[in-house]
Amino acid sequence: MKDNSNPIRSIRGGPHNLGDPDDKSLRKVEKDVLIPQIMRDKAREQKCVAEVAEFTECCKDSNIMMPFKCKQQNKALIDCLTRWYNDAGFREECTQEYLDARSEYRRTGIPKVAKYQRVKSSIA
Repeated sequence: MKDNSNPIRSIRGGPHNLGDPDDKSLRKVEKDVLIPQIMRDKAREQKCVAEVAEFTECCKDSNIMMPFKCKQQNKALIDCLTRWYNDAGFREECTQEYLDARSEYRRTGIPKVAKYQRVKSSIA
């Protein structure tokens, strides 16, 4: 007789017992943490490249006066990141990217991104 009292066991399945690859439901941590992290990384690396470069350059040239000298660049960077973070289409794009990567992982058992790279991106 199968024991269904363990909630973890009941959500497992799929070819590698990592979950159903076709399941598109999101857990709270995925909605509130993982997808916003993808959005921040993608916005910083693809959408706000010029603003990031200007702010970085200003910080390199300013040393301890950076909070005063780089206000304009900091505001431009924050405005750019906020614009993308609040964009519903961008959120949907990042959500779909996450779901595709999760489905592939559940199907193959091979993670798309190595664990150390995720930690690295959250620190940077």
